[in-house]
Amino acid sequence: MEKLSSQAEKIMNERFGKDSIIALATVKDGVPYVRNVNSYYEDGAFYVITYGLSSKMRQIENSPVVAVAGDWFTAHGTGENLGYFGKSENAEIAGKLKKVFAEWIDNGHNDFGDVNTCILRIRLTDGILLSHGTRFEIDFTQL
Repeated sequence: MEKLSSQAEKIMNERFGKDSIIALATVKDGVPYVRNVNSYYEDGAFYVITYGLSSKMRQIENSPVVAVAGDWFTAHGTGENLGYFGKSENAEIAGKLKKVFAEWIDNGHNDFGDVNTCILRIRLTDGILLSHGTRFEIDFTQL
């Protein structure tokens, strides 16, 4: 496994550096749970706007190791609740997410006045990226 090369990073940014649907897998009591989420990729991590009291966030709180899969990509990572979307520490990433998710962010699904509306960061640890016959086995911990 190699660290993230500039070629692999370019592919990751092209595929996932925008509003992207990925499958997110968590575990509860040894049972896997998978759901699709809107996400944004940047610097070895995916970001998701979600609800802090949701099943996925409770599962991540109890067992932060997760798996993700997207367009010819699969990886493991660690889920982390960055807390309320509107808190000052999240201003930079929240601003990016507002732009990336502009098509749907204000459709009434999210309540940004609710302190439980949070940002989930998935720090990738390792992954496999496929592109035009090339297979990249990536160690994201070397970033």
